[in-house]
Amino acid sequence: MGFRGGLRPLVTRLCFVLLCLCASCLCSLSDDAKRTPRPTPTTKKPPPASSQQSPAAAAASYPALPVRAVCLGGWLVTEGWILPSLFDGIPNKDLLDGTQVQFKSTLRKTYLTAEQGGGGAVVANRTQASDWETFKLWRTNDTTFNFRTAGNQFVGIGASDGIIVATATTPTLPETFQIVRCPFDKNRVRIKAANGYFVQAVATGEVIADYGEPTRWSDFDASVFLMTKVGEQLQGEYQLCNGYGTDKATPLLRDHWSTYIVEDDFKFFASSGLTAVRIPVGWWIASDPNPPAPYVGGSLQALDNAFKWAEKYKLGVIIDLHAAPGSQNPWEHSSSRDGTQEWGTTDANIAQTVQVIDFLASRYATSPSLFAVELMNEPLAPRATLDSLTKYYRDGYDAVRKHSSTAYVVMSNRLSSGNSTELLQFAGGFQGAVIDVHYYTVFNGMFNNFTMQQNIDFIRTNFSGELTSVTTQNGPLTFVGEWVAEWKVPNATKEEYQKYAAAQMNVYRQATFGWSYWTAKNANNHWDLEWMIKNGYISLKG
Repeated sequence: MGFRGGLRPLVTRLCFVLLCLCASCLCSLSDDAKRTPRPTPTTKKPPPASSQQSPAAAAASYPALPVRAVCLGGWLVTEGWILPSLFDGIPNKDLLDGTQVQFKSTLRKTYLTAEQGGGGAVVANRTQASDWETFKLWRTNDTTFNFRTAGNQFVGIGASDGIIVATATTPTLPETFQIVRCPFDKNRVRIKAANGYFVQAVATGEVIADYGEPTRWSDFDASVFLMTKVGEQLQGEYQLCNGYGTDKATPLLRDHWSTYIVEDDFKFFASSGLTAVRIPVGWWIASDPNPPAPYVGGSLQALDNAFKWAEKYKLGVIIDLHAAPGSQNPWEHSSSRDGTQEWGTTDANIAQTVQVIDFLASRYATSPSLFAVELMNEPLAPRATLDSLTKYYRDGYDAVRKHSSTAYVVMSNRLSSGNSTELLQFAGGFQGAVIDVHYYTVFNGMFNNFTMQQNIDFIRTNFSGELTSVTTQNGPLTFVGEWVAEWKVPNATKEEYQKYAAAQMNVYRQATFGWSYWTAKNANNHWDLEWMIKNGYISLKG
């Protein structure tokens, strides 16, 4: 899941195109819809030494379907909006990886521009900014950066005379710049190139790194630029780790992993009527304790602990690959460095992702709490093609089955595919397969002026209709893998929130695999299931 500043694009959470269906046209979900049978158990091999199970744990059993689960979002995969304080200690924390910036010459009143979006010269001859004038930051330390263009080339010094171009496909020293901020206005900057000179916009429109004079930060200095940040800032695992650096990120994250979710939380989940937890993980966990930079080790021990607690309180665990190598969508919860989506573009990338699933399935196959493995969270179409996704799902399914014949295998539909049933026939060919759908009203402008009753009616008609369309007699199980009792109704009362939550649970209980609330804990109360239960907004009993 990804969320920033209170709003996100609709596509970040809705797995299907929402159709405004007439209530009279919606088919009700049959009570006797055929459920995909539980995979047949077989003898499991001994667990790895790092995750040996206790004798008491061996007596645990699968939770009954449908499950009532909670997502442990913001724990092992960082999302800044869930716990903003994690980012407080990062120097220049407004200039994280992926931040989009524009530079306007104070003297020329023109923007730095990568002609054609990159691949040629960088000039300063336009008074209006758009994609060509927007650069994504790659952070190398607190003050130095690479600038990535819309065409994915990097800005750098040309072959001679300090001329600035955007031709490199991989950044090296010539593509590294220091952003020097004005002491009294942090958005007034100078850009120091690798040759030691400052970048300036000259009268001809050229941009050259040849200015060596000190500055008074006046509008008449050709080396002074006004920096504007545009778009939403990414605050994911990549931004946090690279923002702090390994030495500072390691103790901070290890403290977070050991304190944010603890055994008492699992005890509370079980006593409140939940039967499972959905745990988002990142691909780098398979390389723990020495993951590739900038990631830091230690999250695997936290996941080991989660399994021990789940066994103790007889909760099922759904391991969710939330962040795949290369990023399956452009948002922070996939740990994209700069919003670029590269997952599935090569066979090697797909194979690497399968190896992560193989690692996780192998490590936890003997745990009686391993209930399901979700192969990927929210791949985004069209960049994630149906061909690449089905190839991966087939190989990922086989990787799980190599180690466990009892764990369910969850497959997420592509966001923005325009076809909510595109995976039904494919997934129906695998025993123990589950289709994951996510339903939110909070991210779509069409709900801005909806009343409480209009929101509830939409859930009872449109969301119910979507769920009906993917829950078929002989198809895979269905899972509402994310939902939340938050909306855009201003000044809503506690009673209205209670009705809204109850209406959703009444619809989503029709999902044959179950549902999972996003999230267990959150800086925003209504996204925090523990807070919602403790304060009487949601009841899972009776």
